[in-house]
Amino acid sequence: MAIFQLPIYAAFLIGVTLPASALEDTFVAAVYEHAVILSGATPTLVTPKDALSLMNKNLDILEGAVKAAAEQGAHIIVTPEDGIYGWVFTRETIYPYLEDIPDPQVNWIPCNEPKRFGSTPVQERLSCMAKENSIYVVANMGDKKPCNSSDLKCPSDGRYQYNTNVVYDLKGKFVARYHKYNLFASEIHFNYAKDPQFVTINTSFGKLGLFTCADVLNFREPAISLVEKFKVDTVLFPTAWLNTLPLLSAVQYYSAWAMGMRVNFLAANIHKPSLDLTGSGIFTPEGAKVYHFDMETQNGKLLLAEINARPRLSPTYPPPVNWTLYASSVKHFSPESQVFGGSIYFDNFTFTELSQEADSHTVCQKGLCCHLSYKMAEKRDDEVYAFGVFDGLHVIEGEYYLQICTLLKCNSTDLKSCGQRVDMARTRFDFFSLSGTFNTSYVFPEVLLTGTQLAPGEFQVLTDGRLISNGISKPVLSVALFGRWYEKDSPHPLYAFS
Repeated sequence: MAIFQLPIYAAFLIGVTLPASALEDTFVAAVYEHAVILSGATPTLVTPKDALSLMNKNLDILEGAVKAAAEQGAHIIVTPEDGIYGWVFTRETIYPYLEDIPDPQVNWIPCNEPKRFGSTPVQERLSCMAKENSIYVVANMGDKKPCNSSDLKCPSDGRYQYNTNVVYDLKGKFVARYHKYNLFASEIHFNYAKDPQFVTINTSFGKLGLFTCADVLNFREPAISLVEKFKVDTVLFPTAWLNTLPLLSAVQYYSAWAMGMRVNFLAANIHKPSLDLTGSGIFTPEGAKVYHFDMETQNGKLLLAEINARPRLSPTYPPPVNWTLYASSVKHFSPESQVFGGSIYFDNFTFTELSQEADSHTVCQKGLCCHLSYKMAEKRDDEVYAFGVFDGLHVIEGEYYLQICTLLKCNSTDLKSCGQRVDMARTRFDFFSLSGTFNTSYVFPEVLLTGTQLAPGEFQVLTDGRLISNGISKPVLSVALFGRWYEKDSPHPLYAFS
């Protein structure tokens, strides 16, 4: 397979670096999980007036959340992807909902000059929310850009349409625009951004970076470079994340990514439990500060937390991890247990059953060997756990290379159910230690408990690559080291057929 290297382009360096005396050590972050009002069950073409009417209904709710966050001292609020109009669209039917969003370098406060760039009522409202409440507002909307035949990639309808994040500062000034680079498979109504954009914002409470939903999973850029090259302190992450158990529920992966990349991560998701959309939070390098996962109610949720503005300078900042050190230094636990095949999200894992109350196992696939030592508080007859490994290219709803070691509860006592979705468990673990011989340094540690709940402070990541716990408070759904080997990814769809 050919290895494709994305080009690196200059970032948008937005905002002014303030003098040291104005810098803040901590700040109050807010995210809002929004129960978005949708346009309908099927795509329908509406007038611009009707489109704005729907968007204003959602903006009314978001404005209430912005005001509430500001009243509680929040410096910034992140709202969800698709939070202003939803996602039930074709390329044609979303057009009335789009606005032309200029380059942020235009020095513009839409609240003060709403007609400067044509009809921009959504941008005006977002700007006024920020200005009237003296708070940074992060939102997601649609951008439209005309093009013509001189552009060989211009779509046949003569326009580009982008899934776009926008940011307004506490004076309502438009300070950032980000076009989503890694579209999800269903986003046929949008175009890929022409290049990965590295959007950063300098504030008194740290350097902020901006990307959206599938950007955190599907490809290296822009997410990894924002953290490693541009040294952002906090990621702003509007998302519409469909929970995919056992390894890709929203809060599970966000928390793991924040810990693996050692960065703050502000994630705002849509709230639609009927569609398995929920899971937002404020995550730090040390774990989840506050999070929300709710499959029962239909209401939105505002979350706030005070976090370090510059986590790299904090005395609690975790040291770097060598993810292969321990696993590469130990012999296989022997004899290697009997293995069987199973599937997680269409990936073919190699599993072994945890048939004893306490034991050690090694399972291998291709170049990845995973080691597990564990002790259950009690071995139950009505629950089965398995230990598995996957080393390969994921090819459903995106193509990206994974290396995963995982301990998980099977859906039933039938081994064929291992890897299927399961929400509840009753088995507690007194101890576990999980490690693997990873070929990548991008490994994200996951611990998920019954009811799709996190376990902040109840496990550790050691510098030698072990994920360990000496006692978890609730029954375990899954424990995983979720690795991304970016160098073995397929080409980005934008370039695959160039």
